[in-house]
Amino acid sequence: MPEHQPRTGAPGWVDLTSSDPKHVIPFYRELFGWQADTNEDPQYGGYTIFSHRGAPVAGLGPQQPGNPYGNIWTVYLDSDDADVTARKAGDAGGQVLMPAMKVGDQGTMAILADPAGAMIGVWQADQHHGFGFDSEPGAPVWFEAMSRNYAASLSFYRDVFGWDCQPMSDSGDFRYSTGKVGGEDIAGIMDASGFLPDGVPSFWQFYIGVEDADAASAAVTRLGGTVEREAEDTPFGRLATISDPLGARLQINQAPPA
Repeated sequence: MPEHQPRTGAPGWVDLTSSDPKHVIPFYRELFGWQADTNEDPQYGGYTIFSHRGAPVAGLGPQQPGNPYGNIWTVYLDSDDADVTARKAGDAGGQVLMPAMKVGDQGTMAILADPAGAMIGVWQADQHHGFGFDSEPGAPVWFEAMSRNYAASLSFYRDVFGWDCQPMSDSGDFRYSTGKVGGEDIAGIMDASGFLPDGVPSFWQFYIGVEDADAASAAVTRLGGTVEREAEDTPFGRLATISDPLGARLQINQAPPA
């Protein structure tokens, strides 16, 4: 199990904001084999850390009053200085939805929106360093932005997070670039302007690795969730889109044969 290495500009954490955490914890525990440990210290607001094989892989927090983003997963990119990153985001055409704020001794977070409107988190680590591991079953394996303004998104992530964006495909049917940090592919940006339904804004999504996408999809239904897009084979593995019992959406990925 290779340890995740935090890198500035790369995804380092994901968490779920839920209107009823106690209702969905069993779903994730059973589906991915995660353990759930809730911190009852008031300064952390009842935040839960999901772990797998003894290492943290995701978080869960209750929806706060006045927060319109209930039942949604957020991807966080690592930063050396969350406040500086937030200022860069504003200069690059993004929005600061939540300014940089300390989270006890765990780190500092901010919530941004890129110029296409996709929400993205920022995490400056202190005691909490994000994923214990990634790119394996039971942990996040890939991250991507579905953008209504592809060109603006590419510029934003280059300027704010230092990505080297390289096109994977540039056809009218499939326009997609990968962002690199230190020469390694860390996330993708897709031109989604041609297929997102009216009223659906740009958004970030991510994939959790599973051993068997079909078995996992069957478990989703059994556990009260929804399979929103049935498992299908792609060059990147067998993929499906699912949602938990309260509607929070994420993707699962069964890796292609070696």
